[in-house]
Amino acid sequence: MRVPTTSPASTAHPRAALALGLIAVATFLSMSVWFSASFVVPQLRRLWDLSSGESSLLTIAVQLGFVVGALTLAATGLADALLGRRLMSLGALGAAGVNLVLLWSPGFAVAVLLRALTGACLAAVYPPALKEVSSWFQRGRGTALGVMIAALTLGSAAPQLIKATGGLGWQVVIVATSALTAAGGVTTFFLRRSGPFPFPKSVFRLRSALRANRNRRVMLANLGYVGHMWELYAMWAWIGTFLAGLDGFAGSPNGSQHAALAAFACIGVGAIGCLVGGRISDRVGRAQSALISLVCSGAAAVVLAFIRTLPLPLVLLVSAFWGFWVIADSAQFSAMVTENADQRYVGSAVSLQLATGYVTTTATIYLVPVLVENTSWTAALLALAVGPVVGIGALLAYLRSTADS
Repeated sequence: MRVPTTSPASTAHPRAALALGLIAVATFLSMSVWFSASFVVPQLRRLWDLSSGESSLLTIAVQLGFVVGALTLAATGLADALLGRRLMSLGALGAAGVNLVLLWSPGFAVAVLLRALTGACLAAVYPPALKEVSSWFQRGRGTALGVMIAALTLGSAAPQLIKATGGLGWQVVIVATSALTAAGGVTTFFLRRSGPFPFPKSVFRLRSALRANRNRRVMLANLGYVGHMWELYAMWAWIGTFLAGLDGFAGSPNGSQHAALAAFACIGVGAIGCLVGGRISDRVGRAQSALISLVCSGAAAVVLAFIRTLPLPLVLLVSAFWGFWVIADSAQFSAMVTENADQRYVGSAVSLQLATGYVTTTATIYLVPVLVENTSWTAALLALAVGPVVGIGALLAYLRSTADS
């Protein structure tokens, strides 16, 4: 996916800010169904007598559905054949409908299938949203994409906020998140046109993607992204469960609601982290910004592993620090690929990176509750810290390669 060549004077458009706002709002609303089932897992475990591994599969199915959906749209050319804003609308309305059908699911097996279909529908929302935003910006594109990832972050946290209203059955959470996602689909109708900097058509080809990965820097950027994703979605999926088990929340009359509100804050603060990460990237470089984020998020996971019994405000502070940095580097890895890959294969290279990253998330989403059930939260949090360690090593090697050239 090659950035179009246009004169610098044409890089600003008077409707760009409005378009960014509409697309960000649509993304925020649409992505609220991503973790809708994960956040009501305790109720679903009792309802369907689920094991910890089965509970994890309700989130893993979304991740795998997203990967299959994204690659299918790219490989078939549908991502280019349909207008991005129309694809977003169809994806959001489809995700809302499939999520709502969970209310009539007879059991776990059907629920997993519905969650996979939800992820596939969301693949028609998020990647096209990034592409639509990019079509409105040349200069300032990094900041604009940071706003988009911030919207993704807040949307992913939304079910926690709904849960925090207190005393809600799982059905209410499903209905509310479906309504928000449908509203996201409707919001895209207010976006009348794409931006003035369209991208050429690009179809995913595995051979092209693998060819792009022969570049050492692309390979290292992808390894860093895998380390980032190893930690990110497991943190988002299970931070609410972690907080609900703390002494300050567990057993108190409104403890579950207060824990959900705290989880929303710990995830949602990452929206600010996205903007800060983008600004650091503009000042010192993309790899340096990602390295700072991985060091901070990995350190937070390690610290949390050993301070669960300390005063609640301190644990919440470290948890929020983790949530701030765990997403701050997300945009930088894709940017490194776009800057280092053979420009003929950029689209395929980025698609492969996203697919690899989201498949990686399934391992830790499954692993965390299993480790908690069989060992402890200490073991689970230390396992998540392995991702940042791998990512840090990859980025240090990346920086050495750029210094040598």
